[in-house]
Amino acid sequence: MELVKLDEKRFADYLPLMDREAIEEINYLSDELKGKRMAMINATAFGGGVAEKLSALLPLLKDLGLKVDWWVMDGSDDFFQVTKQFHNCLQGQEGSLAGADIEVYLHQTRLNAAFMEEWNYDFVICHDPQTAALIDYRDSTQHRGRWVWRCHIDTSSPNPEYWDFIYRHIRRYDAVIFTMSDFVGEGVGLPNLTLITPSIDPLSPKNRAFEPAEAAAVIRRFGVELDRPLIVQVSRFDPWKDPLGVIEAYKMVKKEFPSVQLALVGSMATDDPEGWDYLYHTLRRAGEDYDIKVVTNFNGISSLEVNAFQAAANIVLQKSLREGFGLTVSEALWKGTPVIGGRVGGIRLQIEDGVNGYLVETVEQCAERILTLLRNPALAHDFAAIGKEKVRREFLLPTNALAYLRLLHKLNFLP
Repeated sequence: MELVKLDEKRFADYLPLMDREAIEEINYLSDELKGKRMAMINATAFGGGVAEKLSALLPLLKDLGLKVDWWVMDGSDDFFQVTKQFHNCLQGQEGSLAGADIEVYLHQTRLNAAFMEEWNYDFVICHDPQTAALIDYRDSTQHRGRWVWRCHIDTSSPNPEYWDFIYRHIRRYDAVIFTMSDFVGEGVGLPNLTLITPSIDPLSPKNRAFEPAEAAAVIRRFGVELDRPLIVQVSRFDPWKDPLGVIEAYKMVKKEFPSVQLALVGSMATDDPEGWDYLYHTLRRAGEDYDIKVVTNFNGISSLEVNAFQAAANIVLQKSLREGFGLTVSEALWKGTPVIGGRVGGIRLQIEDGVNGYLVETVEQCAERILTLLRNPALAHDFAAIGKEKVRREFLLPTNALAYLRLLHKLNFLP
């Protein structure tokens, strides 16, 4: 495993965005847990939503007095191919779990577990399918501590074969975290089941306030014309994010608004070997339509550029077919941009249909809702304002930190 260097954050910087009750509870819980040692384990330090969440959360927990280490698993190409299949099948894709795939998965788990032999943590928190079997090696550590498994994906309709395999491991943890109750199957018995929604960091380069002229200058570099409507989707290139459906919806809208532009903005994660293939599918579907901009971290996209695209867009889409949460929804709402999202997973926690955005199920519905907002800019403005306040109350980083502190405090005092 590789230890990731943490940035610095100050809890005091977030106080103006918080309600008094939340501030008082965080101060109390952090005092109770001060000095406790915690390890977070996931599969990549860059490119995926989990990495982004941890890079924001862990420095804040450290500033609140916890001793935090972030470990990233070592993985072979075969391991990441297998765990990507786990990810897809746990989200409902058909397939059979082969014995050879199980061996690849468990072999890489054993190699990573060797790093844990001298560990002495009070809490170990493992993220997503890649890490699930590490619990088998808890007894090899000097002190067992409390172990938590955190699921970030939509497991509401999982492939039963893959779910049964993962379930055999996660039921051994001291606590299990899901984003929402719909992701936990009926009759599933898991210890200290906890629901925690992810969050965005309002002070990060990705979410800091942009002056309109500043955002415009950034996106102009990618060929966007600022006097024309702009639709943006920010996500990995993945069939579950449905970039091909986004392109089809854009083409329908373009018949009425010929000047409309589409930007598909994404980063290529190190633990997502299918990403390049699906990027090529997306580029082929875009074809020679020069009003479709497909941009990634390999041609100049960083957090700053993502921020600019979301801030400057007329509409942000997150047309997912499956979605654990979809941080890009809260990111866009926080910037005052209206959002249309798929009626799936954690997007439903962020968008109340017809109140602060729209939820859609088909390409046709998506196109229709885009047209509604383009025709009614006042409605789009109202949606964005309501959505921003919802994000402030429910989906900013301190709220996420508070949820983790509550769980750790509970586990710390279990017999």
